[in-house]
Amino acid sequence: MAALRCLFPVLSAAFLSAIFVLSALSGFFASTSSSSVAASSSSKSLIFSSSAAASPSPSFAYFISGLRGDGPRLIRLLLAVYHPRNRYLLHLAADASDRERRDLARAVQSWVPASRAFGNVDVLGKPNAATNMGSSVLASVLHAAAVMLRLDGGWDWFVTLSAADYPMVSQDDLFHAFSSAPREINFIDHISDIGWKDYHRVQPIVVDPGIYLARRAQIFHATERRPTPESFKFFTGSPWVILSRPFIEFCILGWDNLPRTLLLYFANALIPEESYFHSVACNSQNFQNTTLNSDLRYMVWDNPPQMEPHFLNVSDYDKMVHTSAPFARQFHMDDPVLDKIDREILRRGYNQVVPGGWCTGDGRPWFDPCSKWGDPIW
Repeated sequence: MAALRCLFPVLSAAFLSAIFVLSALSGFFASTSSSSVAASSSSKSLIFSSSAAASPSPSFAYFISGLRGDGPRLIRLLLAVYHPRNRYLLHLAADASDRERRDLARAVQSWVPASRAFGNVDVLGKPNAATNMGSSVLASVLHAAAVMLRLDGGWDWFVTLSAADYPMVSQDDLFHAFSSAPREINFIDHISDIGWKDYHRVQPIVVDPGIYLARRAQIFHATERRPTPESFKFFTGSPWVILSRPFIEFCILGWDNLPRTLLLYFANALIPEESYFHSVACNSQNFQNTTLNSDLRYMVWDNPPQMEPHFLNVSDYDKMVHTSAPFARQFHMDDPVLDKIDREILRRGYNQVVPGGWCTGDGRPWFDPCSKWGDPIW
């Protein structure tokens, strides 16, 4: 039996290709196909109205997070996704030193001079804990979302990236693709047929010491288990999401009590970032029909699957370039395939941002075309 998804009609990976190929058109048709986490469902279609296509270019709020020693990786990723229209919040977890955070802030000023003019890049000064499991990661994402809401009132989607991620399209292409998408769409890879996760992820009760200890520590497991929830439907999927501003406001401001109720439940879940946003969206009458069942990431899983996907390298390049996903993960630091992506896809020079329509430099060899800029609003 096909697994239940909260979106009706179901949208899946086939729609992603439509976004990037047909985004100049006033309407889009999406048909279902198998997704990365679940069986396919009956074929349906969705038409995007021409009013969405006529709207101005969107903007994104990027939350880019890393661990101790990831400062250089965050800078490289920032250079690859930078655009004056967007907002950026960089976060080095609590296991990094204050000096690393200061160095990161100085590196932003040095390597992304446009950020000084547009004031759209911030480094989170008060770090959050860095635990592999438990509620600390979810708390960090919600913290970042709240900061983004306070810093900027103009962005449309909240994007979570880690130091191991990298873009597969330029920001200009991403704007073009998303300009015809309804602003309320949430890109959440999700499924309700949780299978083995019921016993191993849903029922365990854990306490994350990262929420009350200054040092990094392992989570505590309770001896008792709890039954699968009955007051709400449990959804799970990828922890990497692209969430609409209205949905972020719903989760942070919570005019309905659902986000807070589920947050209390997931505070003692093993890996809540795999289920919190998924369950909130799919149990809310306001947002259950706004999800597209994909995280917009290209990932390759080992067999049998591990906790994290396979590290991508040059041997994966051909498959990566034929994917419709705008992001890929995960990569080792400075892997040669990143240079290949910079050179052949992003056209990004060494220690430079990706050139776009906002750059007005003369394009001479070895000259940064984005050292001069015009109006980024187009």
